[in-house]
Amino acid sequence: MKPGKFFLIVFLIVSLTSLKIFSQERKFGLGVMLGEPTGFSGKYWLDNKHALDFGLAYSFAHPNKTFSLHGDYLFHLNDKIKSRYHFPVYYGFGARIHFGNKDGNTLGARGVIGILWIPDSLPIDTFIELAPVFNLFPETSLHLDFAIGGRYYFE
Repeated sequence: MKPGKFFLIVFLIVSLTSLKIFSQERKFGLGVMLGEPTGFSGKYWLDNKHALDFGLAYSFAHPNKTFSLHGDYLFHLNDKIKSRYHFPVYYGFGARIHFGNKDGNTLGARGVIGILWIPDSLPIDTFIELAPVFNLFPETSLHLDFAIGGRYYFE
């Protein structure tokens, strides 16, 4: 066997056997977010500390009232708030596009910080988040997204 194939097989076996059991029972959730923008929110948990977040919404505060699409990679800090309830603090980065009006189309880099409430007995979460967006195209500017929302998780 070639050394490259052997290394790949050993790497895969070690990686797969060293993964933690995913304690988050929920994997994929869909819901709504209210704020700027207002629309649909989705989340896909990669493990109990990392997730992908996305949204499709309408921007009422943007000067040209456009649709908004964003996607983020999130890191969750599960032990920052000491409580009998589960309140992870999260932060991350991603991108946002405003589209739907040829004069109002923008592309920007997005940072996000927020807090979740995850009840033990229900397949839902609620969140509040703040996301500064540095628009890169067609010109540079700074924008602020804010949302309160909730999602239902499919088992």
